Amino acid sequence: MTAKAGDNPDSLMTLATVFCLRNLRKTMCYQGFSSKLCLRSDIFLPSEICDKLVNTYMELVHTDSNFEPEESFFQLFSDPRSTRLTRVQLREDFVRDRDLEAIRKQDLIELHLTYCNSLSSRSLKTLSCFRETLVSLCLFGCSHIFYRKGGAPLACNEDTEDEEEESPASRQALEKDFNFQGFTRLRLLNLGGLPDEVDAEALLKPLKLLNVLDLSNVQLLRTAFLTQWKDRLASLVLYNADLSDELASTVVELVNLRHLDISQDSRRTSKSKMTKKILTAIVQRLVNLVSLDISGHIMLDNCTVPHFEEAMGRPSIEPCKSSIYPFQELKRPLQFLGLYDTTLCNVTHIPAYKWSDRKGGEECKEREGEMTEAVGESESMPTPPPPPRLYPGDLVTGSKNEDQVLNAIETYTEFRPELAHKAINQLFDIARIQHCSQLLRALQLVIAALKCHKYDKSIQVTGSAALFYLTNTEYRSDQSVRLRREVIQVVLNGMEQYQEVTVQRNCCLTLCNFSIPEELEFQYSRVNQLLLKILEPARQEESIQRIAVHLCNALVCQVDNHHKEAVGKMGFVKTMLNLIQKKLQDRMCDQVMEFSWSALWNITDETPDNCQMFLNCRGMSLFLECLQEFPDKQELHRNMLGLLGNVAEVKALRPQLLTPQFITVFSNLLDSKADGIEVSYNACGVLSHIMFDGPEVWLMEEPRRDTVMDKMWNAIQSWDVSSRRNINYRSFEPILRLLPQSISPVSQHWATWALYNLVSVYPSKYCPLLIKEGGISLLVKVLELDSSQPETKDMARKVMEQCENFKEDPMETNNGQEVNYGQRG
Repeated sequence: MTAKAGDNPDSLMTLATVFCLRNLRKTMCYQGFSSKLCLRSDIFLPSEICDKLVNTYMELVHTDSNFEPEESFFQLFSDPRSTRLTRVQLREDFVRDRDLEAIRKQDLIELHLTYCNSLSSRSLKTLSCFRETLVSLCLFGCSHIFYRKGGAPLACNEDTEDEEEESPASRQALEKDFNFQGFTRLRLLNLGGLPDEVDAEALLKPLKLLNVLDLSNVQLLRTAFLTQWKDRLASLVLYNADLSDELASTVVELVNLRHLDISQDSRRTSKSKMTKKILTAIVQRLVNLVSLDISGHIMLDNCTVPHFEEAMGRPSIEPCKSSIYPFQELKRPLQFLGLYDTTLCNVTHIPAYKWSDRKGGEECKEREGEMTEAVGESESMPTPPPPPRLYPGDLVTGSKNEDQVLNAIETYTEFRPELAHKAINQLFDIARIQHCSQLLRALQLVIAALKCHKYDKSIQVTGSAALFYLTNTEYRSDQSVRLRREVIQVVLNGMEQYQEVTVQRNCCLTLCNFSIPEELEFQYSRVNQLLLKILEPARQEESIQRIAVHLCNALVCQVDNHHKEAVGKMGFVKTMLNLIQKKLQDRMCDQVMEFSWSALWNITDETPDNCQMFLNCRGMSLFLECLQEFPDKQELHRNMLGLLGNVAEVKALRPQLLTPQFITVFSNLLDSKADGIEVSYNACGVLSHIMFDGPEVWLMEEPRRDTVMDKMWNAIQSWDVSSRRNINYRSFEPILRLLPQSISPVSQHWATWALYNLVSVYPSKYCPLLIKEGGISLLVKVLELDSSQPETKDMARKVMEQCENFKEDPMETNNGQEVNYGQRG
């Protein structure tokens, strides 16, 4: 059996790490003073395990709503004698100053802080604690770290009150006393999003040995200072920097560059433009270049060969045949070329390697070695940033084809969500209009983007829309259970984070691509809570309301009773009745109205507590109002009577149905021809259970019990026993209890008729069920009772014969037609 896309299991290390984090007090910790979490004294963990614990902890905090963060988690790593940290990646506002302070004694080699806007200048002091060991540092999007909180100086007291910890950093109190003096081992630095008020040149001046520098979205008043690293700098990222003459002149002096990124967001107004001259100078002067990103640039002059020349021959990666003139100067094809949001990505001959031109990744390893060789062999060096990993197809970002779009999502997701958003939108079009040929990679990239940017609305909108098309029937057979569960998780994350209509609609539509309830059962409680929350507003947008009610209905159909009871306690019954009330006020019987009654039918099946909730929440009043307002809505009537059949099965609740008004309504509905026999059948079922309680409970004068029973007999005799049914029984127990009794022969006859209809029309489903639940012995008792009517006995024999014939020849006998699994509930 071949493995499906995304079916690789987690490593034992990953499974053990997640287990420990979910059960800290049962594995490696104990509850200390003031409920503080403390590490057990016999625990000693190496860096490989500690790094994994911290980084996985952060992932769980951001992607798993069921995971409870620990207030003192980072304190577990405060003592390097028992826990060793070396490579830590923290992101988002969840990270606070005191978390970094807790690990200040660790000899960190790599520290990545991304979008950590809760950090203030207190954390700059903590960074200084790592200056002798830190090799790689990322402060991308951490602009508040250069500002004081409440005017506190940099050398703040470590015991600062929590009130100050929670206060936002003041944008006016810029920290001016910090620079990178003493960070002698620092080789990789990312300062993306550095505030304009911070002087980048003065901040970086002490760093003599940088190999990799990222100054994305940083305003550089002067650029000549970059030449201080001209003999060492291997990677330079200047995303959204103005491509001035000074910058162009500076860049070409950095002759050891192997990766250069001077791309920009095409929506940004730039003072300077890319020219053929600048691009040619970069190619000619930077002879070691293997990776170049010029995405988003509009060329001032034409730098592509004429179309008739480009059309000659097969696509080539040889520089001399390049469709882009400046790249004809390259000594060898590039390993990566960023052309996203440019017209250059549409040309034929692009000098960038394809997978088939590679040698098993050896060159990639060689590139990493060359970028880090200046550090020295004895030092532990982190893997450098882009170029991205190699994938089949051109290693080019662009919008020409699926390969280029996927490369763009891969390359830009972490640090450039605005570009990733556009690329995911293009993937959405590919999946919707064309066909996605790299399904696994596409799904994994979209999932990664949604996880990485949980709080970015644009990513959530486009990502959820792409998931809808990537998980539909066309692609479903290629997807593993594990992969589809990942999709469900990120979809629910989006629903939790955003109440905005577009995100909610996309997420709900995506959930409709899954088998419900089976594929959603592992998140059953969570998904129901989210859907009920969507339906809470008094006036929800019509389309999302319809989809949400449909999902609610599907989720409570064909599930165990304990699931239904749990959902009932969440307010499911009241929510559905509120929707019905609103529709009545609008005098509208639409799909929302019908789905709501259907959902109530399902959730009350064999769940007395939910039936009680229905009665307590004015359910019967709404039933009567709907009958009066919508007398011709057959589907509505069927759903309502099915629900009341469930209520009538609960002996303790039947007295509430035994009123002249309700009995008259049920009796009148016996004559209904709506939806075949369904409305009449369900009305007769309700009355059969009421009659089963005997004449002593019938205290009303009108309608008379005998009169109603006569109408029931007439109705049953009018039904076609071969009728196909829009119903699904999971158990016959409510019907079987009406068989061995003499209190109400008509109830017994209704039950016998129901069994005969089901086992004769759907023998393969219902004969085994009847035999399993002991129905044959109860039918024998029907034959033995003197009170049983001849018609009832005759039908009981036919049921027994049908089951006996099925046991002898258990072949499908309903002409290959399937049971309609509508509602039983």
